[in-house]
Amino acid sequence: MKIKNLIASTLLGLVAGLSQAAVYDQNLIFNGGAEQGTSGWNGFDDYDFVQSVSYGNNWVKPSEPGPLDRGAKMFPGLGARAVAWQSLDLEQLSGAGDSFKLSGWLGGWQAQGDNAKLFVSFLDLSGQMLGSTEIGPLSPADRGNKTGLFYREASGLLPTQTATLQFWLTMERLGGGDNDGYADNLSFVLTAAPVPEPATYGLMALGLVAVGVSVRRRKA
Repeated sequence: MKIKNLIASTLLGLVAGLSQAAVYDQNLIFNGGAEQGTSGWNGFDDYDFVQSVSYGNNWVKPSEPGPLDRGAKMFPGLGARAVAWQSLDLEQLSGAGDSFKLSGWLGGWQAQGDNAKLFVSFLDLSGQMLGSTEIGPLSPADRGNKTGLFYREASGLLPTQTATLQFWLTMERLGGGDNDGYADNLSFVLTAAPVPEPATYGLMALGLVAVGVSVRRRKA
């Protein structure tokens, strides 16, 4: 009876792990394209906020470098230094082997040094930071002194025991009157660690049965 319970609990655990797939293979940054204004983003004390503006002559023209699926809106900053953030609690603690990709389009105005940066912090259940990853900033040289947005990405393994993701978007003004740190199509996607094929679960169960039979024989 104990062996049967062990097999059942093991298989249930495997199935439960598969059922927590809602956070995988989708963009976990809400409103990463500014199409919903600044909805989903929070301000930070003592810093200015970001804004959502339409592509056009005052910012980045639709004909200038940027994502093909850029939509109508993009993020620039306000003031000398702008900060916006959002947080997401995962449905379960991350396990070993889960991977991530942080990506986005970042840019600025001509030869000005204004820039944008996106980074993610990985927190455990107690709120302690386990690690972080960032993309940006781009210098004028990185942009070829062109106005526009350019793709950047970073990837890696998600720290085990990650319970919360915090996304931070910052824009810095280094010249001119506007904060021309630009961002659009911000994305963070989790990919689950490879899981055994269904047939493998059966083999695992058979293995547990074999262990149980061996134990019983030794007792006999």
